[in-house]
Amino acid sequence: MPSASIVFVDTNVLLYSEDSADAAKHRRAREWLQVLWLRRCGRLSMQVLNEFYVNATRKLKPAMPPGDARAEVRRYQRWQPWMNDHATVETAWALESRYQLSYWDALMAAAALQQGCDLLLTEDLQHGQQLDGVRVVNPFLVGPETLDA
Repeated sequence: MPSASIVFVDTNVLLYSEDSADAAKHRRAREWLQVLWLRRCGRLSMQVLNEFYVNATRKLKPAMPPGDARAEVRRYQRWQPWMNDHATVETAWALESRYQLSYWDALMAAAALQQGCDLLLTEDLQHGQQLDGVRVVNPFLVGPETLDA
């Protein structure tokens, strides 16, 4: 097995893995997450986990029971989520200015950079865009085989 890239996962990927309303995105999100678990190369931040919990329990239809959402957050604690600190915020401000990102997207990208991630898995930013050392990958345009390319 080739050495895996380190991959930061955005909230939307976690949510699609739980929401079967869009069957294609549900299936693709689950494929990506399965590969990241197997290769132990998935990363995220407490920001992502907090957003996941709120959206899973309030916006999914049907809403995920809070106990189930908590169990998922606890499971992803194994990925040692990044805790945003002063350096992360400073990096986020720089990314926000340089790439005209929303602050929340810049904060996510900064957390990815702080963890040495190669890829940022999200549908919210431009596929293929380079944010300093992190390349944006839309998981619904390409599959996890991208890791082997």
